[in-house]
Amino acid sequence: MKKKVYLDNCTYNRPFDDQRQIRIYLEAQAKLHIQSLIADNKLILSSSYMSLYENNDNPHEERRLSIMDFLGHASIFVNYDKADIIEARALKIIEKHIKIKDAIHIACALEAGCDYFITTDDNLIKNYSNNEIIICSPIDFINIWEDQDE
Repeated sequence: MKKKVYLDNCTYNRPFDDQRQIRIYLEAQAKLHIQSLIADNKLILSSSYMSLYENNDNPHEERRLSIMDFLGHASIFVNYDKADIIEARALKIIEKHIKIKDAIHIACALEAGCDYFITTDDNLIKNYSNNEIIICSPIDFINIWEDQDE
């Protein structure tokens, strides 16, 4: 069965960050590999109204358009009509010291039934966990993916 993934906004933007920093470079390469797995139909991409909201707020047109184009690969979309359910779930996530937008992203990923929430945000990785979804960096996801492939 194909795994469902949800990428947050910082992950989508990672290839546009300063690639001279080794961590950023490695995360960007891992994100691009995940993107190719999605394009090759090996993973199912989930997205949400929060992804669109944050992307539309991006002041860099090239980045915004590139990310919007890739969001077209999403097979699952959590729409705003589920905002009541999402926000109720997000309020519980906020209790674990997670920012509101991040909590909404996680709640959307949970609503979509995702297996993985991929982020470059250390605070999310460190402070949020549950038994419904794996929160990990792009690099960690690739390590998990390759271990399953063996």
